[in-house]
Amino acid sequence: MLDVTDLHAWYGKSHVLQGVSFEVAEGEIVSLLGRNGVGRSTTVKTIMGEVEPQGSILFRNEQIAGRKSYEIARLGLGYVPENREIFPTLTVRQNLLLGMKSTKPSGRWSVEEVFAMFPLLADRADVPGGALSGGEQQLLSMCRSLMGDPDMIMIDEPTEGLAPKIVEQVGNLLLEIADRGVAILLVEQKLNIAMRISNRLYVMGHGQIVWDGTPESLTQAGDVRAEWLEV
Repeated sequence: MLDVTDLHAWYGKSHVLQGVSFEVAEGEIVSLLGRNGVGRSTTVKTIMGEVEPQGSILFRNEQIAGRKSYEIARLGLGYVPENREIFPTLTVRQNLLLGMKSTKPSGRWSVEEVFAMFPLLADRADVPGGALSGGEQQLLSMCRSLMGDPDMIMIDEPTEGLAPKIVEQVGNLLLEIADRGVAILLVEQKLNIAMRISNRLYVMGHGQIVWDGTPESLTQAGDVRAEWLEV
């Protein structure tokens, strides 16, 4: 579904991505791991058109490198940024409705389903997004992206700063997303959640992919964890 080959990106003169290559198949949960500053967030921003790319980015065999973000989104690629970017003055319900591509209830997700899955959002349906807690805003941001009925979604650090109970809910939501046939590229700092839900893992270091494999193989690769993941 997503095939990234020899991807490079710069911030000014800083060469952040230095030949990143990986792929995500239909229905997979693939996690992009690594310490802060290695280029994980830049990778998803570049794929989504927020950073100018050099290299190949194929989505459903269609070249999207260099396209505008809204064009990429319309092709079926969703994105949940690290800073959530909800509309603080709009209600929870209004934020969700804005995520829809059309008013036709033909997608995998509906407002009613979201509220059924997350009663805490239902209880705050008419509350401005800016009045929600950090965990509630994260759930809202993820659910708003789902309202666009993407075939694949990229999620940047969804559990950062969240309470353990909300982290568990986020993990369950990711599994539910995959169960409905939506592929996921997950940028995650918490190794335990990535190991629990992912089909495959990529580890980044110094702007490159330095390791890839299954959660089971990473469990055995103590040298990889020590060099590239553990503090």
